[in-house]
Amino acid sequence: MKITNIQAQEVLDSRGNPTVECTVTLENGVSASAIVPSGASTGTHEAVELRDGDEKRYLGKGVLKAVDNVNTKIAEVVVGMDVENQKEIDQAMISLDGTENKSELGANAILSVSMACVRAAATYKEIPLYEYVAQLFGNDTNVYEMPVPMINILNGGRHANGSSDIQEYMIMPIGASNLQEAVQWGSEVFHNLGKILKEMGYPTTVGDEGGYAPNLNSNEKPLELIVEAIKKSGFKPGEDIAIAIDAAASEFYKDGKYELKIEGGELSKEQLLDIYIEWVDKYPLISIEDGFAEDDWDGFKLLEDKLGERIINVGDDLFVTNIKRLERGIEMECANAILIKLNQIGTVSETIEVIKKAEENGFHSIISHRSGETEDTFIADFAVGSGVGFIKTGSMSRSERVAKYNRLMRIERELS
Repeated sequence: MKITNIQAQEVLDSRGNPTVECTVTLENGVSASAIVPSGASTGTHEAVELRDGDEKRYLGKGVLKAVDNVNTKIAEVVVGMDVENQKEIDQAMISLDGTENKSELGANAILSVSMACVRAAATYKEIPLYEYVAQLFGNDTNVYEMPVPMINILNGGRHANGSSDIQEYMIMPIGASNLQEAVQWGSEVFHNLGKILKEMGYPTTVGDEGGYAPNLNSNEKPLELIVEAIKKSGFKPGEDIAIAIDAAASEFYKDGKYELKIEGGELSKEQLLDIYIEWVDKYPLISIEDGFAEDDWDGFKLLEDKLGERIINVGDDLFVTNIKRLERGIEMECANAILIKLNQIGTVSETIEVIKKAEENGFHSIISHRSGETEDTFIADFAVGSGVGFIKTGSMSRSERVAKYNRLMRIERELS
């Protein structure tokens, strides 16, 4: 089915900043839209999000150039193509852009079209989005695995200034029998944590991803409080519910050292590793994301050698959903998991390629949101269709996060 029209517009993300929405229309009149999210703690190796830089509009964060690129340059190439030829569509946009990091057209412009085409094709075929995604992967469309959610309940770092150096503290309901139970458990622990914080006299305001953002002046205290909240909810730490962190270590890496401002100290990679080992020994911590800075391959290697058998050692800023960087990580054996963010690479096809490469080499993949999210629930279907087994999509508050959990629960009900 041929694409007859592509139309982009500027809309807002969860932080009130502009982003790109694209609507793709087919010759039979079917149309579908997609909205692109935006990150705060972005890796320097990510594909480029094109912003206008005009201080008179949205403090320079407007995306009218990206919108115009969709409506003119991209439309010229993509209109007339078959919507089911996803690889060809994405490749046409990559070739048109002509840069390594999509800086000419903007990864936000390209991805909006890529995602909208996937949704339009699923709508045309009258099948759920997750089923069409499964077809793109070449997966069995009769069997689906619901992902284990990684639920952010305490925010720090760039997502909640002053609360902790570590950016995210998450819970993983590993003992839940299904997704709906996992969401229920997550909600109960989240609310009980809120009660604990309130009793301790801390505010229960939330950060960008919906987790609480108290000023605890400690990087370890959140782990203690989460264990307390898990127990208060009637669950067994490590058996029913485990803990995950996103250190986002690039944010506190400076001149070869790791500066933990909350604890007021400069650490070598070996000293930082010792802290992680201590936490893994002491708490039900089973996943560490970006434990070291984005180009500290040796730090990641140390972590993998010491803890790789016990934890999910996740590269986010390290890999930025980029196949070349992933290949280096595989070769070095410096991680065992990759965080997958569609807008880090900029097309659905390239994202699929990265996930397949990870799978072939025994790496876990975790489908992830961004801190500047939207109401679009594309990643929920993408997580189910890809069959990766994990999704990281924020807390049990803020509707742009909860929308993904609601979509996952609907999918599970539909499948059962």
